[in-house]
Amino acid sequence: MWHRRGRAIIPVDAARGQRRYAACCFHLHGRVDLKLILGLGVLIALIIGAVLAGFYFGQRRLIYYPDMTRGDATIASTFDLVRPDGVHLRGWVDRPGQSRALLYFGGNAETLQQARALLAECCPGWTAYLVPYRGYGGSDGEPSRDAILTDALAVYDEVARRHSGQPVALVGRSLGSGVASWVASQRTATKLVLITPFDSLSHVAKSHYPWLPVNLLMRERYDSADWLCARTQPTLVIRATDDEVIPSKNTDALLLALPTSTRVVTIEGDHNNLSANPAYIEALRAFLR
Repeated sequence: MWHRRGRAIIPVDAARGQRRYAACCFHLHGRVDLKLILGLGVLIALIIGAVLAGFYFGQRRLIYYPDMTRGDATIASTFDLVRPDGVHLRGWVDRPGQSRALLYFGGNAETLQQARALLAECCPGWTAYLVPYRGYGGSDGEPSRDAILTDALAVYDEVARRHSGQPVALVGRSLGSGVASWVASQRTATKLVLITPFDSLSHVAKSHYPWLPVNLLMRERYDSADWLCARTQPTLVIRATDDEVIPSKNTDALLLALPTSTRVVTIEGDHNNLSANPAYIEALRAFLR
C-alpha cells in the first residue's frame, strides 16, 4: 500500500512507522520530564528539610556567643555559686556592704567589665552582682534557655539571702532583658530596668528569618511580654534610635504589656553602642537613685 504526502508517494507502512516513532518519542520525553520534576521536587524538599533541621538543632549557636566573653574569665571572680549539677557560676560582687542589691543580666555576647564600670558610675549606692551565664566568662557548663533561667532564679535567691528584706533591683540588656523579665515574674523586684528589650525572642527571630516557620521551630523561647503582663514593679525601658538587632515593633509590643507608668528613654545610638551615650548613664542614675 502507498500513501500520497504532498507530491511524494511513500509506503503506508513507512507512514505508520513514522507515527509510531513520533508517539514513542512523545512518551519517552514525557517520562523524562516527569522524572526530572520529581527529582527536583525531592531535591528542594531535602534542602528545605536541611535548613529547618539546621535552625531547629543549631539555634543555640545562633543565640548564644559565649566564646566572645572569654576575656571575663581572666578577671578574678568574687562570686561563686555551685549549682546542683556541679556547674560553678563565677562572677563579681561590686561595692559590697550596701543594703540595696542590683542584679545585672548581660547580652548574648556581652563581656561584663564595661557594665561593671558603668554601674559603678551610675549606681554607687547599690551592691552590684554580675554573674555570667553558664558557659560564659568563667562560668562552667553550656548555655541553654532552661539552664539560664533556672540559674538566674538561683542567683537571685542567693542575692536576696545576703540582703534579707532589702530592695533588689534587676537590670537586663538585650538577651538579658528576657532573663530579667523571667526573674521579675517569679520573684520580687524593687525596680526593673530593661535595655534594648523585646516582647518575644521568637518574634525577633521571625523578623530576621521571615521565610522560616520560626514559631514552630523555636525552642529557646524568651517571652518577656507574657511573663511581665501581670507585674506592676517600677520599670524603666531604655531603647536605641537605630537598633539593628531588636526591631522597634518588638519593643513597642513589649511596652503594651508593661504598666502605663513605665518610664521609656530613647537613646541616640544603635543596639551595641547606646551605652556610650552619656544619656544612658543619666537614665540609669535617675531611675536607680
